[in-house]
Amino acid sequence: MLRLTFDRPAMLNALTGEMADELASAVESATGRDDVRAIVVAGEGAAFCAGADISGADAHENFDVTALDRANRIVRAITTSPVPVVASVGGVAAGVGCSIALAADLTVATHSASFLLAFSRIGLMPDGGASATVAAAVGRARAMRMALLGEPLSGTDAYDAGLVTHLVPDDELTTYVDSLASRLAAGPPLALAATKKAVNAATLPHLDAALERERSGQAVLLRTSDAAEGMRAFSERRRPVFRGD
Repeated sequence: MLRLTFDRPAMLNALTGEMADELASAVESATGRDDVRAIVVAGEGAAFCAGADISGADAHENFDVTALDRANRIVRAITTSPVPVVASVGGVAAGVGCSIALAADLTVATHSASFLLAFSRIGLMPDGGASATVAAAVGRARAMRMALLGEPLSGTDAYDAGLVTHLVPDDELTTYVDSLASRLAAGPPLALAATKKAVNAATLPHLDAALERERSGQAVLLRTSDAAEGMRAFSERRRPVFRGD
């Protein structure tokens, strides 16, 4: 089993470019390794991943399409890897952190977990394939509600809606995920790889197209005044004022 952990607990594991590159590389390099038959992605501390790091007064000047390419690389690595990937979600999974958690083959959430497509709160749109993976899991109506209104789903609600595969008590997350990963690692690797490929082909046939649509749309939005205002407001801990330009 390969365990990959977001390790910026003081920042709720907000994703930096370096973290994104390391995660994608680690998942990609696991392909073909005989000693890796299950991958776990987890977060250190009280969160899974709070999304891209947009802290700081000048975040809107430094956040560009490169971040989208990194997110897309992670999602493609997870969904195309023949190795089963388990997301271990305790605490918040927001923005691209939510996208990564939902790209996994199995997503284990605690009761206190929270899944949030927070993009609209800062003048952006979902990326990391979330426009496809969320709708595939919970349907168009619930996906629209999460994406347009930025409403979080608790771990319990996410499980009831079919967004995640497993729900466990907070203090049992690590033990349960390790047990689940061990079960996968002991399974037939060729059969599991073929199963994963078939299910993804049936349920996410347009994932690549969704990733490209998100990239194009987000690239435009990143140049708007609304996105700059959203990121400034986030950093200043205030409500943004969007003007539609």
